[in-house]
Amino acid sequence: MHPSLLAYDTRPAIPIWPIPRGTSHENLPEPARAWAMATAYEARVGHVNVVPNGEGGLAGVLFGVEAGDAKTRDPFIAAHLARDLPAGIYRFDGPLADRRLTALGFLLGHYKFDRYKSAETKAAKLVLPESVDGAEVTRLAEGVKLARDLVNTPSNDMGPDELEAVARELADRHGALFATAVKGEELAREFPLIHAVGCSSPRAPRLIDFCWGDDAHPKVTLVGKGVCFDTGGLDIKPSAGMLIMKKDMGGAANVLALAHMIMDAKLKVRLRVLIPAVENAVSGRSFRPGDIYRSRKGLTVEIGNTDAEGRLVLADALALADAEEPDLLVDLATLTGAARVALGPELPPIYTDDDALAEDLVKTGRAENDPLWRLPFWSNYDRMLDSRIADLNNAPAGGHAGSITAALFLRRFVEKAKSYVHIDIFAWTPSARPGRSEGGEAQSIRALYALLKNRYG
Repeated sequence: MHPSLLAYDTRPAIPIWPIPRGTSHENLPEPARAWAMATAYEARVGHVNVVPNGEGGLAGVLFGVEAGDAKTRDPFIAAHLARDLPAGIYRFDGPLADRRLTALGFLLGHYKFDRYKSAETKAAKLVLPESVDGAEVTRLAEGVKLARDLVNTPSNDMGPDELEAVARELADRHGALFATAVKGEELAREFPLIHAVGCSSPRAPRLIDFCWGDDAHPKVTLVGKGVCFDTGGLDIKPSAGMLIMKKDMGGAANVLALAHMIMDAKLKVRLRVLIPAVENAVSGRSFRPGDIYRSRKGLTVEIGNTDAEGRLVLADALALADAEEPDLLVDLATLTGAARVALGPELPPIYTDDDALAEDLVKTGRAENDPLWRLPFWSNYDRMLDSRIADLNNAPAGGHAGSITAALFLRRFVEKAKSYVHIDIFAWTPSARPGRSEGGEAQSIRALYALLKNRYG
């Protein structure tokens, strides 16, 4: 997804005629109308039909889109063009429901994860629709690609070391101050929950920390769950449950992608990025069910289940972030299967006590084709976190309201931030859809970026 996929010049381009489903061909120009009549063309959403010019080239392309009164529309439908068009430069000739998302969908349709297997690259380019900011669309596509590539990379090539290297490279690229990557005895002393989860692996756990921007600007802190592989620990997952656990660092991947967007756009924020990077492995050093650890915040945590490790590493990172009293504190995490049961893989739940923030995020997500849905910090369920011998338990018995209780666990470690939002993402597309290939996925970050741009741009 390179800027070269967008054409900025005025060279002749092959027209693409959007054909709403169920409409007639009378308003099409010649030879498109004649070709549609001769071939009995019926517009099917996403269907591409090339119109020959009689000289071995193309006169244009018929492209099926949703009817104007359709109950649902996919703004990324142009991803089909990236997949199906032959080489050439193309332009839309006709109305578009959303020009910006159409261009972004076209770019996202080119995505291929080709680190280990070469993929065919088609040279179809799109003339940037009128009034669309090409730099902005490219920035978004680059962020999505970064998140997808990181999640798709298998854990043997994406452990804590490699995740730190990506963060360092990104910080260097944008002139950020890479503060530290806390490891070893210092990690055990300062961030005991992160150390407890990661110390069973030979791949050393750490807390990645970097900052960017003017200290005088509003403080925005992003915390991303960086569990580079999750076996479940001693409460080990079945083999089927581990098949896509390389994606358990999806929160970190999405935070780094969002950080790229923010820094590249030079938003007027003071950005801080915190990533607890660990591997939840099994060894003689593994933390155990029933163990009790004192967190960075001072709260003692009884381990009810070692497979509820994400909230542990986030807790220490959130405590550090909260101490700085940021204007906005956001965590992204592939945290619970309960969120998927409730809302499925496409719709991440958000948790916040800030009603205005929740309303803005849901509204912005809808506008960006990056949907989110608010679930409650239902305080009555706080009692489910009770432990008889510690301040709280990381995995309450009973299994009810699993996504909510996980969010409530995290909220215990945030007191001073002016606004806080937790987003329980899936970071994975189980089956391909327009603009969303099967595999690692960027979720919620385009909505968050648009919200930050609106507030601090």
